[in-house]
Amino acid sequence: MKKFVLSLFVLALLLSATSAMAVQFVNVATGPTGGTYYPVGSAMAKIWTDHMKGIKASAQSTGGTMNNIQLLADEEAEAAFADGLYYDAYNGLESYKGKPQAFLRAAAPLYPEAIHLLVARDSGIETLQDLKGKRVSVGAVGGSTMLTAFHLLRLAGLDPEKDIVPENLGHADTVAAFADKRIDASVTIGAIGIASAVETTTVGTASLISIPQAIVGKICEETPYFSPITIPAGTYKNQPGPIETFSSPNILAVHARLDDDLVYGMTKALFEHKEDLVAVSARMSAMNPESVAQIKIPLHPGALRYYKEMGILQ
Repeated sequence: MKKFVLSLFVLALLLSATSAMAVQFVNVATGPTGGTYYPVGSAMAKIWTDHMKGIKASAQSTGGTMNNIQLLADEEAEAAFADGLYYDAYNGLESYKGKPQAFLRAAAPLYPEAIHLLVARDSGIETLQDLKGKRVSVGAVGGSTMLTAFHLLRLAGLDPEKDIVPENLGHADTVAAFADKRIDASVTIGAIGIASAVETTTVGTASLISIPQAIVGKICEETPYFSPITIPAGTYKNQPGPIETFSSPNILAVHARLDDDLVYGMTKALFEHKEDLVAVSARMSAMNPESVAQIKIPLHPGALRYYKEMGILQ
């Protein structure tokens, strides 16, 4: 009898182990809370968990693209949101000079992210040059927002190391800092309609100003993944006119090591359940498979298979 009970116990353990082995865990690295990446990433994780057999997915809040790329490199994430910095990372340029992140592969195009230059109410800031001596939120240390902000300031003739007081704040902390009058301005990167810009402009703690056309042209010339964009008048509260700025496309990136069938299923599930993503963020309506042609790094073979099946790529 004891042997029989022991056999049943061992069998239960084996079945449990087999079941556990059958589960594929997928962690998607997103961005700070208060931005768009995290809630959309959470919706993606739910789609994969609900509609892919044997998948248990989760979303991780992070510091943004640079943090996400490192998580992929360390194999602590299987998928990640990435803005245009993915181009530099893959090709070993700028902050990745001499250190190409050759493991990066693209799975899906997402939506363009605009650079939002927000200034505090009654700050008197009307131009980039007016930021001299001011406290400016520039995102996480070493993150893509900080790199873009510093590049922008240099083109405006400012030394970001000396001419401003940089504050390394995420989206939610930037909103709070405007409310508490602890910052004078912020450089925020996000989809048009990003929550942090909506909140600050709605309550009137900050407003948007344009970036001069000459500087937009220069930064787009120097950086292949940037392009000019206009935020239409009335997009945000207290925004009577259009705002001229620039944007970078973002993508869902994956590690090259991922199984082809897994990435195929992940890519297919996202487009088949796109309405679930749009329900979380209207800007996901811009996610179209045809935009894959604009991605500037190699596609993962599993994703490529999906786009070929759809007749989008040859």
